[in-house]
Amino acid sequence: MKFITYLLSFSWSFFIALFAIPSIVYVAHLKNILDQPNQRTVHVSLTPRLGGLGVFAGFMSALTIFGDLDNGVQQLLAGCIILFFGGLKDDLVSISPVKKFFMQVLATGVVMFMADIRISSFQGIFGIHELPIGLSYAFTFFTIVGITNAINLIDGLDGLAGTMVTIIVATFGFFFWASHYGGFSNYAGVAVCLIGGLLGFLRYNFYKARIFMGDTGSLVCGFIVSVMAIQFIEMRYVPSSPAVALGVLFVPLFDTIRVSIIRVLKGLSPFSPDKNHIHHRILAMGFSQVATVLILALLNILVTAFVFYFSYWGNLNLLLCLLGFSLVLSFVLGQNTSKATTPTV
Repeated sequence: MKFITYLLSFSWSFFIALFAIPSIVYVAHLKNILDQPNQRTVHVSLTPRLGGLGVFAGFMSALTIFGDLDNGVQQLLAGCIILFFGGLKDDLVSISPVKKFFMQVLATGVVMFMADIRISSFQGIFGIHELPIGLSYAFTFFTIVGITNAINLIDGLDGLAGTMVTIIVATFGFFFWASHYGGFSNYAGVAVCLIGGLLGFLRYNFYKARIFMGDTGSLVCGFIVSVMAIQFIEMRYVPSSPAVALGVLFVPLFDTIRVSIIRVLKGLSPFSPDKNHIHHRILAMGFSQVATVLILALLNILVTAFVFYFSYWGNLNLLLCLLGFSLVLSFVLGQNTSKATTPTV
């Protein structure tokens, strides 16, 4: 029965997104709701950025029809609705970073305080186990907001954010399904519903994209990913689950931390826009957009496979490995690429 439910959930979400996106593209062009190219973007043509509407429609309708809304999923949906409307307004008329952050605070508060979704233990990292309740809430807030914005920031290339979120959610979803733990297994259904919507969207988002995900989609996807990551850590199905979760999220977290550090070292705000993201650097090496997306997808899969295979090493050893690899990757990305030609798109 579970398989039939998952199949129906996926199919419903996929086809809703697949058939909704062309209508969204048509209306966006008709009403001139288009993203203007600028010095930070890779695309050069006017393109709608409301693809998150299709993803949200497929995901929300499939989950409410076929999903199990217990164990915090109902509150997760409430948070998604808050971020959906905040992201939609930002895609249509633009809102200030303060208002966008306030939306994230509201959504995070719903899942933390109403569903008690939080990181309760460091599981031995630096000798720290159970966290005091105040520190638990503070660290959970930082985690949700951080991951949500990391997914938002990786959305800078045709098909990139959708591909990364699909890989991450599929990974977490597999382990929720494999665990059979009553308190967490319904998050496998959440994963299936989101993957269906994303694949329907990606049909129109790969190079050359007819539509972008926009904040409407990236904020919702990032929020879902953050909650799934916390639940995965709390489930403790695999050894060293905190370090493993960081490995699963490697590419978006690495990119966000790296560009933030670079901006601060330059005396700029960590939120200052630039073209120093990981996908910009790989493009500058001469790779095409499609190749760049595939490289980053493969990189995330390999890091994920590594942390799962060596999860018995312990959290601290895995974290040191991830740090070492991050430093090596940062050095490679920082090499002079001025002679490379960025592909024309």
